[in-house]
Amino acid sequence: MTDSHSPYRRGRWYWEEFSATASGAGADLAALRRGLGQEAGGVPELWPYHRCVLPEYVAEEGHRDYRLTAEHAALTLFAVHQQHQQQPMHVAGVGTGVALRALRKSEKFSEEAVDRRVNAAATSTDTAELVHHLRGLVTQLRGIRQPLDYTRLYRDIRDWHFPEGQERVRRSWGAQYYAWTAASGDRPAAS
Repeated sequence: MTDSHSPYRRGRWYWEEFSATASGAGADLAALRRGLGQEAGGVPELWPYHRCVLPEYVAEEGHRDYRLTAEHAALTLFAVHQQHQQQPMHVAGVGTGVALRALRKSEKFSEEAVDRRVNAAATSTDTAELVHHLRGLVTQLRGIRQPLDYTRLYRDIRDWHFPEGQERVRRSWGAQYYAWTAASGDRPAAS
């Protein structure tokens, strides 16, 4: 969903803008990558790319905010993913589990190795650990030129801050990764 009238953001997310213009903004991506491993909101080079609207008390007092943390993570992961790619690596509708299933089936890495990395991400106990594991997976997705929906990923990272959100994201990724839907066409064979 690219509703530019959301009360939680100003306009479209950066990755949506980038993908819509097919811009080759290498300097933008380099600036975003400088935010890897850094505190959300603490890297001045990233400030122009943030679209998140924060509650007034957060903006005035500099408190941490889960929305800003999620956007920062999505921005930096997108920059890693888009690096050296001609096609946009943000494609609306490509869930994280779907993208990771494509990685598993790519034969570039063993299915067992991808399963271990996906499991490590899915069992992360906090957002920092999740983003750490996602960075490795996004690098592998870049290697097979597999895009994903960064707006969805932003929401997943945002929701990861809450126990019920973690459970929802795990179920969603699991259903996509193991193709539990009838429309997937490549469901595991019945035992």
